[in-house]
Amino acid sequence: MVMKRIALLSCVMLFAARPSAADDAKSAKVTFRVVGIDGKPLPCRIHLKDAAGKPVRAAKLPFFRDHFVCPGTATLALFAGAYEYTIERGPEYARVSGAFTVKDAPIERRVVLKRIDDLAKRGWYGGDLHVHRPVSDVPLLMRAEDLHVAPVITWWNNRNLWKDRRPPRQTLVRFDGNRFYDVMAGEDEREGGALLFFGLKTPLAITGSTREYPSPMKFVAAARRHKGVWIDVEKPFWWDVPVWLASGRVDSIGLANNHMCRSRMYEDEAWGRPRDAKRLPSPRGNGYWSQEIYYHILNCGLRLPPSAGSASGVLPNPVGYNRVYVHTGAPLTWEKWWAGLLAGRSFVTNGPLLLCTANGKLPGHVLTSAPDARSVRVALDLRLRSNDPVPKIEIIQNGRVIRAIPVADAASVRVALTFKESGWFLIRAIAAEKRTFRFASTAPFYVEIGPQKKRISKRSVEFFRGWVEERIKRVPLTLKDETQLKEVLAHHEAARKFWAKLRKEANAD
Repeated sequence: MVMKRIALLSCVMLFAARPSAADDAKSAKVTFRVVGIDGKPLPCRIHLKDAAGKPVRAAKLPFFRDHFVCPGTATLALFAGAYEYTIERGPEYARVSGAFTVKDAPIERRVVLKRIDDLAKRGWYGGDLHVHRPVSDVPLLMRAEDLHVAPVITWWNNRNLWKDRRPPRQTLVRFDGNRFYDVMAGEDEREGGALLFFGLKTPLAITGSTREYPSPMKFVAAARRHKGVWIDVEKPFWWDVPVWLASGRVDSIGLANNHMCRSRMYEDEAWGRPRDAKRLPSPRGNGYWSQEIYYHILNCGLRLPPSAGSASGVLPNPVGYNRVYVHTGAPLTWEKWWAGLLAGRSFVTNGPLLLCTANGKLPGHVLTSAPDARSVRVALDLRLRSNDPVPKIEIIQNGRVIRAIPVADAASVRVALTFKESGWFLIRAIAAEKRTFRFASTAPFYVEIGPQKKRISKRSVEFFRGWVEERIKRVPLTLKDETQLKEVLAHHEAARKFWAKLRKEANAD
């Protein structure tokens, strides 16, 4: 299937990378020393390529696709020739690029990485919910990206790291004081799409499942028997999204997902529900499609927080490229981070840093009118920092852009708004990067005016009703066993009833 082909491509590209020259007589040692403004070594990610554009690996350091990470110092023996590099440490540091030529003398490049912001000092901590890298590499990978939360996927369909070994008694690892990773994250990825599972102590029994059977809802139900489990819808356009939404058993959805890569887009929807490519053309159309679907979810009155995941180890992303920042205040704990994500005190990003308060409140807050008022006045305070040009900040209300504010790459903006109907709004910033969908989006704020607490859009409910009908027609094309078909379709029938009921409750457009 598609994911198997992507994983194979990952391996091919990994081994196609050029190694350092080792003992070749025509090589020279090149040392990178990367420090912060205090002069201390700073873990980071290095993209190094030769004159032909081929990525170069550093021996004994974690490498993937086009980059390696190091603890602040990396020494390579390189063949003679010209080289270019880019050094990054997540979105809170300014990236540094340069070039050099190797002849026959040692070269040392001292690079100072400067912050463009320090979100931890403001109580914000970043996490990546989709990591496929070796567990032994994870601490350095997280340090190199200044990442604080990373569930690591160790079981995925028929692959299970714990098949022949006993899972650790303690699956959560804390290091550097306030960085956390859990080694028991899992993924069920089949015909209906992918769900990510966090907070379990042992893998779910998904080994041996076929493309359509059993329904993913069987494993959702099994997971929900355990306290503290989190279930993430990995991408908004998977075919079973209407079923998962209707169940009320999922906790978040991947708005910044792994089709958005650092230097390219995966431009189609894989085996998910395809977009209208004429209306939403490549390369960035898939990113806008994810946004549209999420806005339809919110328009149905479903208050589901956005999440982010990079799928580093499978897709061509560094760890933490797509990340969700959650406000917890200090000190950070694993429990506070997930509670903040559930409350929607968050923003997702793969580049720009976008902070926002509304009347002094963080995203996820419900803004209510006075008992006899018909509107809500809101003062927005916006703060943007970005490595990439961002032409504007957009305010989106109930799925439509209501204000576009021209900005520079570093901006602080105050905006006054008046809302006259219930619903939601969020803030979005899309970078001027044509190769990929590089953006930031806050989680929604919610508005309640008068007795109508939730705005439910007829058009958005119909969007998912039609989706369910399409999906019901697709299931028999793959699943031929009548007993299994009946069992799987029961979940789609339940979703059909949910959306029909919600249509009767709709109170807008």
